Amino acid sequence: MDMAKRLSAEFIGTLWLVLGGCGAAVLAATFPQVGIGLLGVSLAFGLTVLTMAFAIGHVSGCHLNPAVSLGLFVGGRFPARDLLPYWAAQVLGGVAGAAILYSIASGASGFDVQAGFATNGYGEHSPGHYSLQAALVCEVVMTFGFLFVILGATHGSAPRGFAPIAIGLCLTLIHLISIPVTNTSVNPARSTAVAVFVGGWALSQLWLFWVAPLIGAALAGVVYRWVGGPEPAPVPVTGD
Repeated sequence: MDMAKRLSAEFIGTLWLVLGGCGAAVLAATFPQVGIGLLGVSLAFGLTVLTMAFAIGHVSGCHLNPAVSLGLFVGGRFPARDLLPYWAAQVLGGVAGAAILYSIASGASGFDVQAGFATNGYGEHSPGHYSLQAALVCEVVMTFGFLFVILGATHGSAPRGFAPIAIGLCLTLIHLISIPVTNTSVNPARSTAVAVFVGGWALSQLWLFWVAPLIGAALAGVVYRWVGGPEPAPVPVTGD
């Protein structure tokens, strides 16, 4: 597939992830009396990945996340030369999604981007006031689990056609576990997108939401190569 089309797909997909997931948190989670709450936000993030996996999985692989691209590279599924272009498309797509969300959210009286804007944080900026150490462990482990499921669900020996469902549900589960700890990142592009609009503390804590997911993803790539084994060899075609 042409690289320009692949990068465009990653841009659009990551835009959708940020707009859908963070949008659910900013616009719908705290809506008076009928807010969707943490369960709804968790499901929204899972649905963004599930829907885009069906839409662009055949175009770009539907990474939507620098950690996913790195984990697939370490797992032997993605070429190193494509890492930086994918990362750039993902971050730019995320920022575009956050810009759309900001333009919508700011249409309500009393909107204050400093109130959080679905930003990831630790310490006093963690929803549950969890420490830096807790946030670091949580993000590493959750991203490890995410990549382990991705690598398994997309393995050549896995049941075909079900990978988007497994991956989307995995991301939902991750959010159900970790929203209270960090507001759930496991995705540097998603974290960067909203931090750009909040600035200040959000940018100063952003390093964690790059370092931890990338570590978790790389570890998953190494472990799954050992656990999952090699991809099955293509079936030879003969003239018989």
